[in-house]
Amino acid sequence: MIDNEDYNLRLAKYIWAILTSHPIILMSWGIDPKTVKTIELGLEFHVQGFKHTGLVRVTLNEAEDLFCVTLIDDNGTTVDTIQSVFCDNLVAVIDDAVEKTENYEKSICAEYGIITESEK
Repeated sequence: MIDNEDYNLRLAKYIWAILTSHPIILMSWGIDPKTVKTIELGLEFHVQGFKHTGLVRVTLNEAEDLFCVTLIDDNGTTVDTIQSVFCDNLVAVIDDAVEKTENYEKSICAEYGIITESEK
């Protein structure tokens, strides 16, 4: 039988493998690599996105065999919880919650001082 610590570590590695399958998107969240850690039934890390700055906690709901994504602000307050996330939607769900704004391209241009063709 696998002990909980080993199971949690293997689960965290599995979640990390899913997230790192889209490295450009992952990098856009402003993840602090020093904050990535194994937690009970999942993985937790700190981000600095356009929409959310704080912790992202990804845990497995074993009864459903689906993930739960919890956003926690820097004060420790739970901001949002997204239930029943399939593994193939995990990156997109986190990206929508952390980074994607309504006018994402405009937000990026404004943040980094990029002038688009239409503004020339």
